[in-house]
Amino acid sequence: MFELLGIPPQALFGQLLLGLINGSFYAMLSLGLAVIFGLLNVINFTHGAQYMMGAFVAWMLLNWLGVPYWGALILAPIIVGAFGVVLERAFLRRLYHLDHLYGLLLTFGLALIIEGVFRKQFGSSGLPYDNPIPGGQRLSFMFLPNYRAWVVVASLTICLGTWYMIERTKLGSYLRAATERPDLVQAFGINVPRMITLTYGFGVGLAALAGVLAAPIYSVNPLMGSNLIIIVFAVVVIGGMGSIMGAILTGFVLGLIEGLTKVFYPEASSTVIFIIMAIVLMIKPAGLFGTPK
Repeated sequence: MFELLGIPPQALFGQLLLGLINGSFYAMLSLGLAVIFGLLNVINFTHGAQYMMGAFVAWMLLNWLGVPYWGALILAPIIVGAFGVVLERAFLRRLYHLDHLYGLLLTFGLALIIEGVFRKQFGSSGLPYDNPIPGGQRLSFMFLPNYRAWVVVASLTICLGTWYMIERTKLGSYLRAATERPDLVQAFGINVPRMITLTYGFGVGLAALAGVLAAPIYSVNPLMGSNLIIIVFAVVVIGGMGSIMGAILTGFVLGLIEGLTKVFYPEASSTVIFIIMAIVLMIKPAGLFGTPK
């Protein structure tokens, strides 16, 4: 087999696969953040905690109720999304007309509370979750685990389906119009506050769904969201705050760049995304796909 700059193909494609897996989670979490910010104008710092909750709800459904992974894929996003609806009704709707800083501080505090509750209940060592699709395909240049391939396909399908719903359907046009002219949308008999609440619940459900997908790959622990959320915010900033397609494309591309960096210059792998963010902000402050205001 060929080598690229002295790197064996197994190592190169293995890191690319790892980057693609990470990019799948970056894209899904960034998508949820973009939906919430773009349609509700709220910087949702609880997103990482809600991602963690999705993984824990899947674990509890399996170990306490015997609900398998495929059932958790449906139930966990609904349960965590309903929790998000409660948060929106109780706290966030009071902040929509205030500066972004208020929403950021509130959601940051809520994230700390949620993580603290789970850490007290389950500890910080992490809990295992069985792989629902064991085995893999032995290709000529690498071994491809079945579950990781499923995660990439599922993430891409979910991301593109969400983009299509928001950008190409009547429901999406109502959502976008409600952010610009809520009075006009209300005049057509549409309950705008309920639509906003459900939109926040949908964005939270996307984070929880990513958590369920992550559970068999990573250890289920209360800190899994806080370890990821800063990177995800960087991805959203690079793609452009509120840009749906920007979040998707940037998430996958940055995951691949991070994987390649681990091959050729491992020391920079933990900072390459933030370096890219700094460069992008200097050249285009609104992000690659964002619209200057």
